[in-house]
Amino acid sequence: MKKDIHPPIAKKVPKKLVAHNDVRIDNYFWLNDRDNPDVIDYLNAENAYTKHKMKHTEQFQQDLFEEMKARIKEDDESVPYKLNGYWYITKYETGKDYPIYTRKKEVLEAQEEVLFDCNEMAKGFAYFKLGGIAISSDNTLAVFSVDTVSRRQYTLQVKNLVTGKVYPDKIENTTGSATWANDNKTIFYTRKDEVTLRSHKIFKHKLHSNVEDEEVFYEADETFNTFVYKTKSNKYIVIGSASTLTSEYRFVNADTPDQEFKVFQERIRELDYAIAHYDDSFYIITNADGATNFKVLKTNETQTEKIFWEDVLPHRAHVLIEDIEIFNDYLVVSERENGLNNIRIMSWDGKEDYYLPFDSETYTASTGNNPDFNSEFLRYSYNSLTNPSSVIDYYFKTKEKVVKKEQEVLGGQFNKENYSSKRVWATARDGVKVPISMVYKKDLELNGETPLLLYAYGSYGSTIDPYFSTIRLSLLDRGFIYAIAHIRGGEYLGRDWYENGKLLTKMNTFYDFIDCSKFLISEGYTSNKHLYAYGGSAGGLLMGAIINLNPELYNGVLSAVPFVDVVTTMLDDTIPLTTGEYDEWGNPNNEEYYNYMKSYSPYDNVEAKAYPNMLVTTGLHDSQVQYWEPAKWVAKLRDLKTDQNLLLFHIDMDAGHGGASGRFESLKEVALEYAFLLDLEGIANK
Repeated sequence: MKKDIHPPIAKKVPKKLVAHNDVRIDNYFWLNDRDNPDVIDYLNAENAYTKHKMKHTEQFQQDLFEEMKARIKEDDESVPYKLNGYWYITKYETGKDYPIYTRKKEVLEAQEEVLFDCNEMAKGFAYFKLGGIAISSDNTLAVFSVDTVSRRQYTLQVKNLVTGKVYPDKIENTTGSATWANDNKTIFYTRKDEVTLRSHKIFKHKLHSNVEDEEVFYEADETFNTFVYKTKSNKYIVIGSASTLTSEYRFVNADTPDQEFKVFQERIRELDYAIAHYDDSFYIITNADGATNFKVLKTNETQTEKIFWEDVLPHRAHVLIEDIEIFNDYLVVSERENGLNNIRIMSWDGKEDYYLPFDSETYTASTGNNPDFNSEFLRYSYNSLTNPSSVIDYYFKTKEKVVKKEQEVLGGQFNKENYSSKRVWATARDGVKVPISMVYKKDLELNGETPLLLYAYGSYGSTIDPYFSTIRLSLLDRGFIYAIAHIRGGEYLGRDWYENGKLLTKMNTFYDFIDCSKFLISEGYTSNKHLYAYGGSAGGLLMGAIINLNPELYNGVLSAVPFVDVVTTMLDDTIPLTTGEYDEWGNPNNEEYYNYMKSYSPYDNVEAKAYPNMLVTTGLHDSQVQYWEPAKWVAKLRDLKTDQNLLLFHIDMDAGHGGASGRFESLKEVALEYAFLLDLEGIANK
């Protein structure tokens, strides 16, 4: 029997951090230097320790990986969509990790033209990601982007689709998206700040020109990011600039890209709006004039200031407007009411106004790729916790639904009739009802012995809808309940649901998750010996907060790329994303916000007490949450925790925030996470 090894102990190098006359001592601040060999040695030691402690599950991890991979259709392709005379298709081939982008001219029977084979492009790279692809108006050129580090800093290049030649010019450090003017030679793109990675400048590039790229817009406000795109009508190039609460747009005719951009509506603090162009008008989704859940307005393209905006769809207190899709004869509105997605069809002549019918409380529906105003159908997607994803074409005139594709679950074991899903409501400590979506095998006995994995995110107004997952079946088939807590901080129950889970109400996010956990235990779905929690990024912050507040509720916790050193990060405006986050978390240079975020910041509130079993994951090149946040957190937990429970830290030394880039490589981390959970339940050999 091999001797057990001790967990790595990070050295302490006390650093005094002072703000508002408050002193914090950070013993592990030194870990934020990835060029320091001692840091790399420590991270490698953590990986070695995790590998050692999980060694007895290695075969099980491999089995889980193969099981999850076997459910995925390897030779797969997307439903084609038509744009400017070509059908575009993304496909995968058996045994290959990366997508292949193709197109066919006019008819689907035409010869296939391979635009990009990412399997060839990825050779020689530990990480590879193809970002945006934009096709010129004459269909002969494509501007594309590549990231081979996983820092979300993309390099742009142009490919001649007639000759197959990739032009040698490279544009570094971009967001990965670019758009063509209608002259087929002018490209607009967004550059990032080298240090903070903030998207802050829009440039104009002239193909085959020795002229230096021209900066056409600089976003000076450090709390804003900027971006550029072309309208669906192809008439305008639009530059958007947005913070958490405020937005602003400017536009120029795509036929005359060298003219000055015109401001659509100057920014007003907390005026949030988005624009779409059709015919001679712009359509606006906005929270103007107290429309908390947004409303739809329109204005003539020559008079775009707010004073000219006219109502199309008024604000409703209990219905959140999330998006619109415009067609020649119809306006399609994506709404959310009582947490549920609705797709509303409204004819411009006023004769029709109805909703597509959905009959579940645990489903996700959203409009898909609809690039053509003249289309006779709306393309949308539908799935639920028990139903694989479908791509559906809905024909406006006949009201016929045609399922173009339903996700195949291979392996011969899956039957959706074998699973149950439902939505229940927990009562939070302030009396608010918090919804929980859950799924499990129909024959599962629900009691205190039932293992349950509770997932949540709860930040930025990002809503986690109940969605189908083939990967998740590996837990469900082994007796787990999987549940999603729709906590405040997301927009599941509207914009107010978000507003009451941010800034000085952020504690609601953590309390909601804890109260959902207590509800699931009290209702007999599970017990604290079999309850597990999972969250990533800002959801990793959630994990850190709940285990400081109520560690006794959970047997195990998965915390992926966790944002846990809130105060130090938010005080450092050189760290990517920091300044743009002030409207989400608060600016700690203000003492009130400093004290509030210090009260919940996981790293600042680690105590000498017992914590659950934990698996923490990160990527060395993460641009969203720097690797040193979880590294410091784990080091401090190791020093202070009083239990003998597992504390494992896995660092992907090649990847960033999204994990491994290959289609199947990412499953290996899921296999590790699932093996960790199942091993704690004593079912690591089934």
